[in-house]
Amino acid sequence: MPRIYTPKVVTANALIEGDVIYLTANDSWTRDLSSAEILTDEAHAQLRLLEADSRQDEAVGAYLADVKPGKTGPEPTHFREDFRRTGPSNYFHGKQAQR
Repeated sequence: MPRIYTPKVVTANALIEGDVIYLTANDSWTRDLSSAEILTDEAHAQLRLLEADSRQDEAVGAYLADVKPGKTGPEPTHFREDFRRTGPSNYFHGKQAQR
């Protein structure tokens, strides 16, 4: 019996700013997880990851992160990904102040 594929998004860090970014369906990077492309096919997800890896002048450390569909787009299924999108945790600033 084939295993069920968990939906994923391609995520990385912006090369200059270091912000968490996500690949969209139109091949651009976004800092908003709700705009990321949800990948439901394993082969397509691997292809999108290879494409992201080839864009080293824009992003570093690209990988596939598990998500689940939400009301406003993909939502992280793991604490690490939820934590990453809020930014550094050493003090209250930036993205953390906007929540």
